[in-house]
Amino acid sequence: MLERPDASSVSDPVLRKVFWGLAILGLVSFLALSLGSGINADDKFQNAYSQKLVDYYSSFGRDTAALKVSDGNMHLYGGFFEIVTGFTNKALGFSDSELAYHQVRHLFSAGLGWVALLCAALLARLIAGWKAGIFSLLMLLLSPRFLGDSLMNPKDIPFAAGYMMAIYNMAAVLGRMPAPGRWNIAGLVAGLALSLAMRAGGLLNFAYLFLFAGLFLVLKNGWGGLFNKKIFGRYAAVVISVALAGYMAALLFWPFALQNPLKNPFYALAKFSDFEIAIRVLYDGVNVKSDQTPWHYAIRWIVNTIPLAAVFGFLGSLALLPRLLRRYQPLWVGLVFFAAIFPVFYVIYKKSNLYDGWRQLTFAYPPLVIAAALFWNELIRMLSAKKVLQYATYAGMGLLLTDVAVFIARNPKIPYVYFNPLAGGINGAYGRYETDYWGLSIRQGIEWMEKEGILKPDMPGVVVIATNMFYPAQKLLAKYGDKVKLKYLKWERRCDDAWDYGLYPTRFIDGSALSKGLWPPDNAVYMVQAGGTPLLAVLKDNGRNCALGIAAMKLGDWNGAIENLKKEVASVPDNELAWSSLAQAYLNSSQLEEARTAAEKTLTISPNDVGANNLLGLYWINKGDLGRARAQFEGALKREPSNPAAYYYLATISQRQGDNQTALNQLRKAIEISPTFKPAYEFSAMIYESVGNTSAAQQFRSIMQQIK
Repeated sequence: MLERPDASSVSDPVLRKVFWGLAILGLVSFLALSLGSGINADDKFQNAYSQKLVDYYSSFGRDTAALKVSDGNMHLYGGFFEIVTGFTNKALGFSDSELAYHQVRHLFSAGLGWVALLCAALLARLIAGWKAGIFSLLMLLLSPRFLGDSLMNPKDIPFAAGYMMAIYNMAAVLGRMPAPGRWNIAGLVAGLALSLAMRAGGLLNFAYLFLFAGLFLVLKNGWGGLFNKKIFGRYAAVVISVALAGYMAALLFWPFALQNPLKNPFYALAKFSDFEIAIRVLYDGVNVKSDQTPWHYAIRWIVNTIPLAAVFGFLGSLALLPRLLRRYQPLWVGLVFFAAIFPVFYVIYKKSNLYDGWRQLTFAYPPLVIAAALFWNELIRMLSAKKVLQYATYAGMGLLLTDVAVFIARNPKIPYVYFNPLAGGINGAYGRYETDYWGLSIRQGIEWMEKEGILKPDMPGVVVIATNMFYPAQKLLAKYGDKVKLKYLKWERRCDDAWDYGLYPTRFIDGSALSKGLWPPDNAVYMVQAGGTPLLAVLKDNGRNCALGIAAMKLGDWNGAIENLKKEVASVPDNELAWSSLAQAYLNSSQLEEARTAAEKTLTISPNDVGANNLLGLYWINKGDLGRARAQFEGALKREPSNPAAYYYLATISQRQGDNQTALNQLRKAIEISPTFKPAYEFSAMIYESVGNTSAAQQFRSIMQQIK
């Protein structure tokens, strides 16, 4: 069956008006909300690439910096978004130190998010009528994660727009073969070009086109159509010409691909399928490296963060799939499910390195919503003879969307941190999953400081601000010039330098500390929240005791360090960094019991603190209890496998017990984790010398000397 059995519903004038009314409302909402969004931390790479691309095209290719961008490997990404926004900002005279520069980018991102939303709804309408299209619109408009990314995500949202534009127009073009509409052909070319001009993964759309064109030809004309020169020739002419036009148009926005059009896009795709950056992420309450997350990472994130109407709708669509395939054009139903499911299972199969939830799979979400819309539409159609049940279904769907609507209304600047009731809402997810991984709340923290008069143009002195989200803070504070000094300090190194205020989101904070309510610390003067859950803390440092204590430790002044760090923990009792440093200072001044007490206090605040766990092991070594020391270091490695010092001290214990081979194995593991860990090389050399293997000892010392 190749025609929709309910094609007449497409002409319903009331539903058509509702559809376009919602679509226009969505566009206005997306654009308006984008102006209030913060700057995402990854824009550091995007904006630098944008400027290089502008220079490349402005110089007609003479400036080649855009051809190789080692910072973030940005040259492996298509440059459509960066080129368009870069030249727009250049024409308007905005620099990246102005908020307006970033708002221009946000407006374009929001517009492309709307394009993805609209194309998804149009595909739902093409398959099952205006009502299905309206359901798709509603669920996408009320998807906080999709909405939130649309406000500021310059990578994943434009790609999703190209993905959906290609898929919708693919169905529209093939459905009208052998005489497809010109606008749909143009839309298909644009979708293919946009997706590839953003990311090498856009080649997937070209594969979809050839696959589904072949399937449609066979379904419509039988196997004989493959051998009919006229029919096959017409299909081949359209598909090949569209594919070539889309491919060549994409190359115009991708300098790296232009250098070798037949090789470089595929090279980039091979690199893209295996994300190279491994960062620490919080998943299911545990801080792990992104290349070590379990297979269900993406699936659980999706299930926990999309509207319940989409969750239950998609599951329902799977249950009704045989009926949907009979009722509607089976190929387009299959296309929707394939476009939603295949990318997710492909990254699972490839064991791809995913992080920041499912944002790299944003493009697969609109097709998922279409499938959910088909379920709700079909369920209501099935209940058409039972009005009470039909109205109850409308009410049920509305109820499932109420939670997300309320969250968006209450958190319009940062809706992407939403978690649905399956995760216990954002409060239930706190400490188990990342919330503001983009660092958008930096803007809200700075706006609070401005409201309180801490930051103002006529400040009498310099305000020193520390943060681990340097890029967004730097751009938002640029207007203050030398009146504000910004310092990049990781959370676990925040006492390495002195500052007046700190801006720290929950990103990279120990999950157990979050879930136990041990964050933010006592010196927080303000919190940016969503649903009552902290996203960012504005800290105030009184006395700079922690920084002074750390500085004294670097000089070997243990008494000075102890004095300042004791003042810090008296002022900020839950500063785990100060307690851990105090334990180190006590240990180095041979105050063993005080060191143990301080280390144990650290672990009550941050159980996974590497330094404190290692210090307790050292305490037992100094006490001569090697058994308890070994148990402590082995426990520390269970908490944090990337702990070279723990392996080093285990090697120390093994060597003392006369087991040189085990000691060398443990030192090898320390070196594998940290190839620049000099003590492991020196200790290995010492062991080899002790057993008379001078050549191996010399080899280790030679390597050690080459380490900077």
